[in-house]
Amino acid sequence: MGRVDKKIAIVTGGGNGIGRAIAERLAVEGAIVTVTDQNSEAGKAVADGVDTMQFLEHDVRIEADWAKVMASVTRQHGRLDLLINNAGILATESSQDVENTSLDQWRTVNAVNSEGVFLGCQHAIEAMKATGGSIVNLSSIAALMATPHLAAYGASKAAVRQLTKTVAVHCGRKGYRIRCNSVHPGVIQTSMGDHVMALGGGNVEQKWAARIAAIPLGEAGTVHDVASCVLFLASDEARHITGAELVVDGGMTIC
Repeated sequence: MGRVDKKIAIVTGGGNGIGRAIAERLAVEGAIVTVTDQNSEAGKAVADGVDTMQFLEHDVRIEADWAKVMASVTRQHGRLDLLINNAGILATESSQDVENTSLDQWRTVNAVNSEGVFLGCQHAIEAMKATGGSIVNLSSIAALMATPHLAAYGASKAAVRQLTKTVAVHCGRKGYRIRCNSVHPGVIQTSMGDHVMALGGGNVEQKWAARIAAIPLGEAGTVHDVASCVLFLASDEARHITGAELVVDGGMTIC
């Protein structure tokens, strides 16, 4: 029996990177997983050929999409046990310092990273409040420290951190038996990590080396490190944990 055996799960942004690793890990541990993503080709590639996975196209910024996804999953399975709010973007322009970030970039990043998580939590609460469940929101160490090179992204992930705690207390006091926790990855080896290093110009390899040198454990994390943390918070092993923030950064933020 897996650690989330027969639990009904939705993983947003599950077509690649951290989201894909989470979806695949939950499926291996027994969950029945709906992968959602704007990129239908990537999302279908994750779910195709896996009996316990399916794909639904989904833009987390659009409330109607959330309603369709929730209706589809609950109609098919009768309930929702797990929501992993993973979908997110880093930037839409080549710079994101506070002086040069356009309002359009600010709004786009926050629409996906902050508003998308808000909508997910709201719709998941409605789907879960009769039966209980677990919401895991993907934030970032950007929520815990200044991000002068990532003004919009840092603000959006800080919003996720705060919203997580608000949802946790709200659901606890209402007696819904819904837990809500956040996971905060640090420097992770993904295409988004490459994008971070490329922002603002300069030598990407040198930037990677400098970031890794700042990590006490001496190496970047992997998508599987993050997926393991999400699995724990999603599982009944974490039944008495809510409103927590699990940092996956090799010790970077404690220096």
